[in-house]
This record gives sequence, C-alpha cells and structure tokens, in this order.
Amino acid sequence: VQLQASGGGLVQAGGSLRLSCAASGTTFFIGNRGWYRQAPGKQRELVATIEIGGITNYADSVKGRFTISGDNAKTALYLQMNNLTPEDTAVYYCYGKHKLIAREFWGQGTQVTVSS
Repeated sequence: VQLQASGGGLVQAGGSLRLSCAASGTTFFIGNRGWYRQAPGKQRELVATIEIGGITNYADSVKGRFTISGDNAKTALYLQMNNLTPEDTAVYYCYGKHKLIAREFWGQGTQVTVSS
C-alpha cells in the first residue's frame, strides 16, 4: 500500500485548505485511517481519525474546524480544514492501519503554512 498526500500550501489565517491522500495497492487491508501533523520543534500529533465504520475523532484543537472523510474503497482520504490559524502550520501526514496485523502505512507529508 502506498499513500500520497497532497493539497498543502500557504493560506492566510481564517482561510481553508483541503488535504487529500490517495491510496494505491492492496487497499483492502487498510482499516482505520487518519491524519497527523508535526510542527517545527514539536512532536507529531494526531489530528483526526476515521474508523472502518465511519466514526470520526478529532483533536480538541481542531474540533469544529476540521472534517475528515474518506471513501469506502479506502482509496481516498480527505481533511477539510476551515478557519485556519498560524498554530495549524505543520507538515500533515496521512496514515492507515493494517486491518489484520500491527502495521501502518504513511504518506510522505504535505506542508501547510498559515500566515497571520
């Protein structure tokens, strides 16, 4: 399974971006999916997840502003980000968990920069 993240860029505070993550290969084995982010000098943090049944979870810092979604075929994952703030500046990574074994798949990351 290969994941390819895209959609990052430079946006002003209050703006929006939509990140995409395209999955290829044997996507049947992808279970829960999500997005992490890592800001300069900080640890990678979980942003949002979507479970196989469609249940979503969000970090408190993005609740009400970000929406995660994905297709049932596990070929596409999205993160709609609204009302962005400079604190959202980070490299965003998509990931997927293998349904059967303890293994994860990671995208290469896409840079999001929010100017004040």
